[in-house]
Amino acid sequence: MFSVLFEEAPDGQRYIDWLISGLQWTVTLAFFGWCIAFVIGVAVGAGRTSPSRAIAIPCRLYTEFFRNIPVLIQMFLWYFVVPEFLPFGLGDAIKQMPPPWGAFWPALVCLSLYTSARVSEQVRAGIEALPKGQREAANALSLSTWKTYRHVLIPQALRLIVPSLTSEVMGIYKNTSVALTIGLLELTAQARQISEATFQTFGAFASATLIYLALALVTFLIMTAVEYAVRIPGQEPVTGRKLPRKLALAQELKP
Repeated sequence: MFSVLFEEAPDGQRYIDWLISGLQWTVTLAFFGWCIAFVIGVAVGAGRTSPSRAIAIPCRLYTEFFRNIPVLIQMFLWYFVVPEFLPFGLGDAIKQMPPPWGAFWPALVCLSLYTSARVSEQVRAGIEALPKGQREAANALSLSTWKTYRHVLIPQALRLIVPSLTSEVMGIYKNTSVALTIGLLELTAQARQISEATFQTFGAFASATLIYLALALVTFLIMTAVEYAVRIPGQEPVTGRKLPRKLALAQELKP
């Protein structure tokens, strides 16, 4: 089934080299897209909980706009439409970029903004889940709004939402496959090319599926380690097999 990957391709490479090339573009797009999305998402999510309506309303509009438009439509907008509205020289320069950069940059912008809107919702929920006393204590210490968010609210919120951020990290890896619609030869696009060149559809897409599963597993393990490293003391799940020592002793002494 997977023997097709080791056959020679028309360009002199092996088909497995095509998949490796696609994997590199997938990882690159997802990594840098996530870095940008995380920074923007934290800023917008914090802005949505700001007491200033002048900050909260634009942040909410940003989230609703980018979150509610399908990622495929946004991909087409950034690739086909946005360059037409830019100044003449800039728009032409973008359209004339050599492959794969002409498709990579619109895909990066699209995935970054789409994912940042989803991250902002997670951050907003994390901040609103904190006890009101946290903000009140910061005010009692005469901390400014910026310092309250920077040193009190955002660090705690991020520690709470690590599990939900894990889903977003996995999501951006899967959404990179949409970039094939604008010509970026990422993992799914390369699998499709192998299928069309060899008619071995099952082998080509089964290989891509296993690679995506491996990426998801690696992401899960990394995020699990992050969650363990930043967990809030006292909030670990308590089971009957692993109780805190004092609680176990109290249960033993309970009549």
